[in-house]
Amino acid sequence: MSYSLLFASAASGTVPEIPLWLVSPFVLLLLLIAVMPLTSAAMKHVWEHYYPHVSVALGLCVVVYYLAKVPQGGEVVIHTAHEYISFISLIGSLFVVAGGIHIKVKGESTPAINVAFLAIGAIAANFIGTTGASMVLIRPWIRMNKIRISAFHVVFFIFVVSNIGGAITPIGDPPLFLGYLRGVPFFWLIDRVMLQWIFTLGLVLAVFYLFDRRSFKLMPARLQHQAAVEPETWRFDGFVNVLFLLVIIAAVFLPDAFFIRELTMLGAAVASYVLTPKMVHEENAFSFGPIKEVAFLFVGIFATMIPALGYLAQNGSELGMHHPLQYYFASGFLSAVLDNAPTYVNFLQLAHTTAISENPLPFVGLTGAESVRALLGQKPLLVVAVSLGSVFFGAMTYIGNGPNFMVKSISHDSGVHCPTFFGYVLRFSLPILLPILALGGWLFL
Repeated sequence: MSYSLLFASAASGTVPEIPLWLVSPFVLLLLLIAVMPLTSAAMKHVWEHYYPHVSVALGLCVVVYYLAKVPQGGEVVIHTAHEYISFISLIGSLFVVAGGIHIKVKGESTPAINVAFLAIGAIAANFIGTTGASMVLIRPWIRMNKIRISAFHVVFFIFVVSNIGGAITPIGDPPLFLGYLRGVPFFWLIDRVMLQWIFTLGLVLAVFYLFDRRSFKLMPARLQHQAAVEPETWRFDGFVNVLFLLVIIAAVFLPDAFFIRELTMLGAAVASYVLTPKMVHEENAFSFGPIKEVAFLFVGIFATMIPALGYLAQNGSELGMHHPLQYYFASGFLSAVLDNAPTYVNFLQLAHTTAISENPLPFVGLTGAESVRALLGQKPLLVVAVSLGSVFFGAMTYIGNGPNFMVKSISHDSGVHCPTFFGYVLRFSLPILLPILALGGWLFL
């Protein structure tokens, strides 16, 4: 039994009865992830030391219940473990390979060059993931703006490279890769979201240009002239890792039998780490800390998410959500305050349950990827809305998407002033990003 089988069996009433209280470990874990980084230094230290134990313990509560109490619960747990291995193999391998690429720049960037850099970063995010693109590009972004680097430079980098950019391929952002693992074809989303992606990205870059142009004009005339006439000097270290990135991208299309796909990705990551010069890792301040955190937290998220998905399969049709805009804003709101990967999965489940309740015939006898593809045929706009809501709104707060806090941490360590959590939201997200995302949803959904 898989999640997709839960989807398909919802209409027939064969889904095992899931008690609501069993969803509490999932809610508790997400709340801890969201709240603990914002607490006092002492509490943050406790969380940083014990989060692996908390995540695994909460996950084990659900796993033990399913193995002991739920018919075919073992199959659900095995399927979840398989998806987790696939997920962390992609995220981890991209993280390691991206950590072996170091881009050096000299000089001071102009507003036009900055816009071009962010646009290239947005495109790159779809090939190396928002995590990979953020890790590769945030340090050169800081260096090329070192004379006038400001809070808005960090915020718009998070908007564009760490979130919005990765909305058109499954490699781009973790939620979309989870959709791919559940049966959404690799290229299904691209032609359905391209116009909204270009529209949203274009507006965000236009607003950034206005901010950056004002900042550039406030510089002393001597520095303005220097930035305008002196070309950027680029240096690219770790070129061999470009080849390993291509291997990882190609591995996405390999069959998932016998973990061929995952072993290929992990093999590329190991080769990258061994062959990358130590100097490159040192200049990138590379460590396994961030991916260790992702690995431990998501093992808990994947496990505790099982009953949440089951409960939605049973009761999702009662929520009365039928319009794409409802899915767009609802998934977006939760992605902003929680993590966007589990948000995507739960709203994809809700869309599937809604489609089954409205017209169960197309789903009869279908399980797995076939059932998901039936959803794509019956309610494509719901899936588009969940995909874009989960990815775009992940930029609304530091906790909406994994790369956000990584970028903030690297920027802070580099001496850049970063907004506080509420400063980020009140100064940038609410007045700038939210109206753009709302307009895009209203025009295209």
